[in-house]
Amino acid sequence: MVNLARADLTQPVLTLADLPLRPELVGEEPYGAPQLDVPVCLNVNENPYPPSPAVAAEMAEAVVAASFNRYPDREFRGLRAQLAAYLGHGLTPDHVWAANGSNEVMTHVLGAFGGPGRRLLTFTPTYSMYPEYARNTHTDYVTVPRRADFSLDAATVLDAVAAHAPTVVLITTPNNPTGTSTPLAVIEEVLAGTDALVVIDEAYQEFSSTPEATALTLLAEHGNLIVSRTMSKAFAFAGGRLGYLAAHPAVVDACRIIRLPYHLSAQTQAVASVALRHADEMLARVADLRDERDALLRTLPELGYEVVESDANFVLVGRWADRHLAWQQLLDAGVLVRETGPAGFLRVSAGTPEEMAAFHAALARVDAPRTEQ
Repeated sequence: MVNLARADLTQPVLTLADLPLRPELVGEEPYGAPQLDVPVCLNVNENPYPPSPAVAAEMAEAVVAASFNRYPDREFRGLRAQLAAYLGHGLTPDHVWAANGSNEVMTHVLGAFGGPGRRLLTFTPTYSMYPEYARNTHTDYVTVPRRADFSLDAATVLDAVAAHAPTVVLITTPNNPTGTSTPLAVIEEVLAGTDALVVIDEAYQEFSSTPEATALTLLAEHGNLIVSRTMSKAFAFAGGRLGYLAAHPAVVDACRIIRLPYHLSAQTQAVASVALRHADEMLARVADLRDERDALLRTLPELGYEVVESDANFVLVGRWADRHLAWQQLLDAGVLVRETGPAGFLRVSAGTPEEMAAFHAALARVDAPRTEQ
């Protein structure tokens, strides 16, 4: 190992191998989808429609008005009240917690309820950040495969709970990267069948064909339920970084214990507050993106592709024998999609009509070999 005390900062001699890195981080790479300068980005499930000029101007005014020289409101109860009002179902600020994206929300949950000797159980294929949440909080990470159609039933979940004794069970609905929804009846049976905390990640719920069929309806009867949401997707607020959860107030209190001081900046709070005041406008394009998703589900099979039925704002399309080659050929045509999920599939986000036209034009140029369905 290099003598760190004598290392010359002007010389690039240090590598990760020279540092006392935690053993479980050796060989790991930073998380992140490719961020490339291409005409059409359909790889991270963003809402492509920005706020109107009027709302953007109000956000800018709110940023300027927010205090820079004073610490932000540590409890941000005003913002939590707005989030509770948006969610409905009788929720109050005491039932809501928020952080810098749903990533930080989940880190708070596992910081409070995970840790050494604790276990997180989830069902694959699913969001690729989940193992990193577990790793970063020293929580054991266990997965069980979904059914062949990527759905979940209560028996699959409860059998896995019995086999692995998790502290936290994580179910994503609609699931990323498959778009598959889990019925409320399944979630309710799981909640009744375990004392573990059950996190329902509803990051894409607003895009569902039945957005009202949310696990929020079960909160009043189940103290072991946590519902995670984000403003990044439907609210077109990915750059604002605001995720949140709804749960029993005791769960919120646990998150308050382990959060970093003043974790939500005054500017984040101010801009998110503007977005929530204009929720109807911010969400106005959700129906359009739902229509574009449904169009992909119709047209891609007509072109001979296999798709997975999706309730989110993206679609898995395949199957390719060499999906990386297909991904590269789409990129060469100016369209960036995501190489993720089950083997042979690529994930494409729903975009504007112009972006969808560009995707179809690029897809017509892909000659990567396909697998037999």
